[in-house]
Amino acid sequence: MYKQFIRPLLFQMAPESAHHFTTSLLRTVYQSPGGASFLRMMYEWEDQKLERELFGLKFRNPVGLAAGFDKNAEMVDEMATLGFGFVEIGTLTPRPQDGNPKPRLFRLSQDESLVNRMGFNNEGVEAAVQRLRQRQSDIIVGGNIGKNKVTPNANAKDDYELCFEALYEVVDYFTVNVSSPNTPDLRELQEKEPLKALLQHLITLNQQKPFPKPILLKIAPDLSTHQLDDIVEICLELKMDGIIANNTTISREGLRTPIAKVKAIGAGGLSGQAIRKRSTEVIRHLHQQLGGQIPIVGVGGIASAKDALEKLEAGASLIQLYTGFVYEGPSVLKEIKQAVARNIQLESVDHH
Repeated sequence: MYKQFIRPLLFQMAPESAHHFTTSLLRTVYQSPGGASFLRMMYEWEDQKLERELFGLKFRNPVGLAAGFDKNAEMVDEMATLGFGFVEIGTLTPRPQDGNPKPRLFRLSQDESLVNRMGFNNEGVEAAVQRLRQRQSDIIVGGNIGKNKVTPNANAKDDYELCFEALYEVVDYFTVNVSSPNTPDLRELQEKEPLKALLQHLITLNQQKPFPKPILLKIAPDLSTHQLDDIVEICLELKMDGIIANNTTISREGLRTPIAKVKAIGAGGLSGQAIRKRSTEVIRHLHQQLGGQIPIVGVGGIASAKDALEKLEAGASLIQLYTGFVYEGPSVLKEIKQAVARNIQLESVDHH
């Protein structure tokens, strides 16, 4: 239904307008009498085999919604009814910010990809906290945190600290985002020394809490092997709870979309099928280097059951969708979960 009827209509709208239209439609259906039950009946599919326990949290299934889709924690309950195992909100910054000028979200339909340069547009961390206090579902929620554009890197840790403290009571885990290409100089925080200082600061705050929350690091797919090995070294040394691989890429290699169109779009992070292969390579490399000591959340170009299994086989323990969800619609979740459950069943048969 989605691909035949809904997507063609949505793809006639500007991407950002389509996003707002879809989310308000979903909210309207969810809030109408019997709406939530209808969504569950249509999309939900669970199996005990899909349950995962990682960094002290129990996930009902390994398929999550990546950050960026629900920046302001407006749709956590709705996403739970569609069958996600967890939802990552944000990226949130201490103060509200408009993000970059529009248009800032573009479709590369031939590549089943998106380019965005949103620039951490969000209503600020407090607005999200208020919404999370009201939520009804018990789905696992991750808080993806960043810094305001106007905050210099030298003071970045203050912004991350403000977000950490504000969200601490209302999220289940944290994701430290230093890998968006759309905030000037943000990616410099992925360099070894600044990254270590920032993570150490958050870990110290976390350890002072009565119940420390898992802290994950989200990285860019554009890091060199040397930089990835630095990340591995830091994460092992600091005993990080997890790594999310990957954010969007600044690369434009191997696209089917005409070069002129790509040039006209300009700067931004590329997501979707175009980064599937690179994302899987990074996951595989991290998994080998980490020796399974730190769980990896695989994200980047997952639009089918086959894509999901590829990430899991490369070493991801959980996966996240965003662009694939836009192109395929909510039914892709069920397909992925059924394939993963079948795969688990086959493996258990093989082992006997």
